[in-house]
Amino acid sequence: MSYLDNVRTFVRVFELGSMSAAARDQRISPAVASARISQLEGHLGVRLFQRTTRSLNATEHGHLFYEGACAVLASVDAAEAAVVDATENPRGTLFVAAPLGLGRRLIAPQIPAFAETYPLITLRLRLSDRRIDLTTEGLDVAFFLGRPEDSDMRIRNIAECRRVLCASPDYVARCGMPRTGHDIAGGRHNCLNLRFPGAAEFQWELRTSEGPRKFAVSGRFETDDGDVLTDWALAGHGIALKPVFEVAAHLRAGRLVAVAEDTPPLPVQMACLYTHRRHQDPKTRLFMDFMIARIGTALKETGSGPDQLPR
Repeated sequence: MSYLDNVRTFVRVFELGSMSAAARDQRISPAVASARISQLEGHLGVRLFQRTTRSLNATEHGHLFYEGACAVLASVDAAEAAVVDATENPRGTLFVAAPLGLGRRLIAPQIPAFAETYPLITLRLRLSDRRIDLTTEGLDVAFFLGRPEDSDMRIRNIAECRRVLCASPDYVARCGMPRTGHDIAGGRHNCLNLRFPGAAEFQWELRTSEGPRKFAVSGRFETDDGDVLTDWALAGHGIALKPVFEVAAHLRAGRLVAVAEDTPPLPVQMACLYTHRRHQDPKTRLFMDFMIARIGTALKETGSGPDQLPR
């Protein structure tokens, strides 16, 4: 095992907080990951992690070594990039995250074309509607909708995406067609809500004749998976607030209909986050350029731009 492999494994164990998670991430066995850490500790003559059967925590020496290890790996990556023609032969591994709906409908379909264009880049895509921390999870790029909380990250805006309040025709037939946010708020309709850990009470920001206004909504259905919201809406269980690109096909086919059209939702900003220390990485920049161009085209095709609605 090379010393550099040991250092890379250490960095992933530190960032993921788990030997088994780091092993899966690097596609090695937990035994190999553990052996690499032990070999590195033997070389340094210190303990880098305190291990128990239930937890793994970096020691003071581990925290000190992590900073230096990141600097070493960044230097190695930079040296490799200087040797390799970054615009024609980029190589390496990219760690990318995206929400489920955005990732499945806009990112994942473009991955094969990206892989064909840049065959030396390995891409690992993680899809989740939970909040992502780029630094602790060792990510290069994270796509998102809305306003990011982490101001330490760099942001690259992609587009404003139109959103829609929608429900099934069956739900509208049973519960009535709401025309405005006032018809929805105050428990008048069952609102299907996306819940994040630590999220405040649900408020939908809608455009009214007096300007943007937040309406407090409630319902008996909550989830942390945006696609589950769509499934519930299709099944007639209530009203969902969705980016148009996630439900465009259902709107066109009549499986869902727009509701409260007199007070539509405000568009949501789509963007991607990337860390300071990786922002000049050629493969990261190429990936973002590639995806942003194609996402813009896909949004127009689905009628998801700020002034569009699928017909």
